[in-house]
Amino acid sequence: MSDAASTYSTVVVGTDGSESSLRAVARAGALAGASGAALVIACAYLPTEGGDRDLERAQDVLRDEAYQVVGSHPAEDTVRTAADRARAAGAGEVRTVAVVGSPVEALLDVVRRENADLLVVGNRGLAGIKGRLLGSVPADATRRSQCDVLVVHTTD
Repeated sequence: MSDAASTYSTVVVGTDGSESSLRAVARAGALAGASGAALVIACAYLPTEGGDRDLERAQDVLRDEAYQVVGSHPAEDTVRTAADRARAAGAGEVRTVAVVGSPVEALLDVVRRENADLLVVGNRGLAGIKGRLLGSVPADATRRSQCDVLVVHTTD
């Protein structure tokens, strides 16, 4: 395989704002920078109509998973923070997008729209009974993606 065929041109990485997902963003940023690829950072969110009341209720329900984004402004803040992390890791061209929907559907939609050739996800969610019973973003994205997927070890 030639060098040109072995590099990626567009890399998509998902983030929910958690430290674990930002580790995947940094890895994707470093890889995109080394490949000269464009990096697209995506954050899925579900819009809220009740403002702070809905956000507080979501945080009560999510508890340990409260880093998951609800509402558009937190998603926009999340991708800005992630873009800074990616640039610090070496990414050149960085685009960000906040997408309404579930994480897997949103990521796969961004991969299709951007004609990406690599999707990067963190491994958070692969372990434990919840992941085995309900599925996980890394497992579902890997199974359903039409492009290469890099699962980054982001948990301690």
